[in-house]
Amino acid sequence: MPWKRRPFTSRRLRRALNIADLRDIARRRVPGFVFEYVESGAEDEATVTRNRAALEELRLVPQTLVDTSARHLGTTILGRPASAPLVIAPTGLNGLLHFEGDVVLARAAAQLGIPYTLSTVSTTRLEEVASRAGGRLWMQLYVVKERAIGREIMQRAAAAGYEALVFTTDANVFGNREWDQRGYRAPGKPTVRASLDALRHPRWMWEVLLRHGMPRFRNLEPFVPANLTPMGASTVIPRLFDATICWNDIGWIREHWQGKLLLKGVLSVADAERAAALGVDGIVVSNHGGRQLDHCVAGVEMLPEIKAAVGTRLAVLIDGGFRRGNDVVKALALGAEAVLLGRATLYGLIAGGAPGVERALGILTTEIDRVLGQLGCNSVAELAPRHLRPARAAASVPGI
Repeated sequence: MPWKRRPFTSRRLRRALNIADLRDIARRRVPGFVFEYVESGAEDEATVTRNRAALEELRLVPQTLVDTSARHLGTTILGRPASAPLVIAPTGLNGLLHFEGDVVLARAAAQLGIPYTLSTVSTTRLEEVASRAGGRLWMQLYVVKERAIGREIMQRAAAAGYEALVFTTDANVFGNREWDQRGYRAPGKPTVRASLDALRHPRWMWEVLLRHGMPRFRNLEPFVPANLTPMGASTVIPRLFDATICWNDIGWIREHWQGKLLLKGVLSVADAERAAALGVDGIVVSNHGGRQLDHCVAGVEMLPEIKAAVGTRLAVLIDGGFRRGNDVVKALALGAEAVLLGRATLYGLIAGGAPGVERALGILTTEIDRVLGQLGCNSVAELAPRHLRPARAAASVPGI
């Protein structure tokens, strides 16, 4: 039939059946240089590709003739109930995608009953997100050269009621995101081609750049140049990052933060063991979505042995390449407490604002629920390594 297998071209959210469809809508709604900020990975993007491949190499093993009519997605994340095993990951510069990006994402998380993580380089003040969105809020922290920035962020987040601090450990040296750089001739100055492309997206220009004013790094305003905006910021922000961060900084953070503490960017058993010994509350097994070190291992490849080593001492979460409910189920079966979503929810944000994020979360939770039932499970707590096999006989995944 001629209508079969055509590329998805609709712009209607209700026609989006999966995250890939939302990505296609998003790609058409913003200029190319904006979409590349979200999409691009480091250098050859081998890590981005590996994140997906590692998940696809795992196959699910169902149990049949099991009554799954009572299934639910409820779980516990960092010791507190959550309605699904998901967390919205920290993503910066969201005001470049949607004028209220941070608030929209946080509200969607609160409505679903899952945590939301606000980035240090957000375009909305952390206090505003807390007052307008509510819910379970986590604060992501980059340690930069001016340590007063970190101290102030931690103090303000504590005062605003943020539950946890997510210390990103893998950005001491900023990744080389070449496709993100191609749209700029100088920091903050798009190329002629990129500027012409922006003119082809008048709705984005009106809502993001004109109607509400140029987005700013609201949590960093006292510390960065007044003219610094998210336009091309990836060529400027790296200069702020501190290459001296080390394990001793955990003690410094603990001096200023009394809440839950997670380390994001752990990819080895040795680092996980050290985090556990220092008494952190959790880790996020992560390669920064493939945006830092290229040709890096995927988080899901390292998850089983990390979970086996430290899983009884701290919470183990994961991110990197999750686009389907079955991806999430695979990570849970390998021992992850929850999965952090980055690009998946940003596609929804770009595609349709609040309804788009809700659509993305609805797609994923529906898929997780369906896969649970098809595996013969009534809850995510029943998932275990026995539900997985490597796709290829030569593949070897520790713990399976």
